[in-house]
Amino acid sequence: MPGKRELARLKLSPEVAWYLLDRGYELPDCPPRWKTPEPREVAGAYFDPARVDRVIDAFGRLRHTQGKWAGRPITLRAWQVAHLIGPTYGWVRPTADGRTARIIQTQYLDIPRKNAKTTIGGGQCIYLTCADGEQGAQVFALATRKDQARLCFDPVRLLALHAPDLKGHVKPLKDKILHPRSGSSFSVMSSAGDAMHGTSPHAAFVDEVHLHKTRDLIEAVETGTGAREQPLIMYATTADAGSPFSPYAEIREYTEKLCRGVLVDPTFYGVVFAAEREDDPFDPATWLKANPGLAAGDSPTMESMEKAAAKARQNPVELASFLRLRLGVRTRQETKYISLEEWDRNAGMGVDPKTLKGRACFGGLDLAATSDLSALCLLFPEEEGGYQALWRLWTPEANMQRLRDRTAGAADVWVRDGWLTVTDGDVMDYGHIRAAVQADMDYFDLREIAYDPWNATQLVTDLLADGVPLAEMRQGYRSMSPPLKELARLVRQGSPKRPMVRHGGNPAMRWQVDNLAVATDPSDNVKPDKRHSADKIDGVVALIMALDRAVHGAPAEAPSAYEDRGLEVV
Repeated sequence: MPGKRELARLKLSPEVAWYLLDRGYELPDCPPRWKTPEPREVAGAYFDPARVDRVIDAFGRLRHTQGKWAGRPITLRAWQVAHLIGPTYGWVRPTADGRTARIIQTQYLDIPRKNAKTTIGGGQCIYLTCADGEQGAQVFALATRKDQARLCFDPVRLLALHAPDLKGHVKPLKDKILHPRSGSSFSVMSSAGDAMHGTSPHAAFVDEVHLHKTRDLIEAVETGTGAREQPLIMYATTADAGSPFSPYAEIREYTEKLCRGVLVDPTFYGVVFAAEREDDPFDPATWLKANPGLAAGDSPTMESMEKAAAKARQNPVELASFLRLRLGVRTRQETKYISLEEWDRNAGMGVDPKTLKGRACFGGLDLAATSDLSALCLLFPEEEGGYQALWRLWTPEANMQRLRDRTAGAADVWVRDGWLTVTDGDVMDYGHIRAAVQADMDYFDLREIAYDPWNATQLVTDLLADGVPLAEMRQGYRSMSPPLKELARLVRQGSPKRPMVRHGGNPAMRWQVDNLAVATDPSDNVKPDKRHSADKIDGVVALIMALDRAVHGAPAEAPSAYEDRGLEVV
């Protein structure tokens, strides 16, 4: 047995390390980046090697169904036993009636592509259906759509069809695998409604968590396991693109908090295989670090990594994909123009409208579709340089559920705290926006508001009739590039002591800034790219338009922020 320091480096518990050596495995030298504590401190907990043996034996009775390995028995590698199967199935504790049950009830595997995560999940599903000692076990593959669910169910069905040792014991059907002796089944589930109707899951496998937009289905299954003594929910996924409000973000951040000791949950076990952000993405040592299958000589292959790396060297879009899918690094969209770290540095001590009464300001109005999000941003120039930013955000009541789903419930908090206003009905109440602009005209010295004539509505006509100073501003490269570049410059220049775009930590705007993607033309002009942004960015667009008016509306003696940079146009 290695010493404590070496075990810590390998991220192995003494119990799992002993098991590996005793069963003839070499200790894997490919530790995950994150690994939650094993439940060694739970009262009565002990490691049962026989339970791990049964799972490994079950895998050995299955056969690969694709590629060069087709027809061969599935042999678990040392890293799979060390960092997933051993901890999950080995740790048990006594139950009230004198039996033993697994401690871990949630398993999370976050790993780059081609490291056999679906095979590992599928093999566990067969075991949990047929060999876990659970009568009437209901095991499910979860996805938001039936065709997505089949992506993880169909390979398992093939495993059951082609495993000689399972013939006569299981009955694979089109949408279900039956185990008649125990009355158990493995099937697909693609809606929360299905989960609510009479199901009592013993286990569930959620492949590609980052594809789930809401937690409805997952929560329905999780809450349905209450009648089971040792349920197991298995998550398997590659890294997402970094969205802060998603089921993936929630479970990933929960895993990292458990790893850091911020939270304690002995029933949850998770590992994340990934490179560090500062690692050289083109160094083979980084590839081995993030891909335990590559380190074991299986899949992915070194050749496939070299091909993917060669593409990533030539194309920023391919690089983002390479980092996320091949190295497990959470990336943002293809072009990350303003980082959250830079944005957060500019929060300041808050933006109080009372202190801004009568102050000169410039606005940007982004009127989205009638059933979506609209935004007005007011920018107040500061004498010492920079701006204070104040937003009005509106959405119709009918859109709230969609917005709630996309923000993992944060939208309700924004409404409660006054960052977002909900208007009555199915479509945007432009009368509400008109009244708000009129109130701001009376309260502030509102010099000018930019708007996009392409999306102009009767509201624009009404505002002009009210005497609101409006200025057309189309959202193309020519008009948007200079203020967007200026915004990025100000945000980078800002600091906690001297914020240049003081926004007061507005959480709805933080979400939108994190969503922002930009498009670039051959002359390096940029503009916000709503189509490729992660989600809504209307408030950011309004900010850019307001900044353009603030720059062009500055006193004559003040130099324009564009003088040094100009505009590049083909």
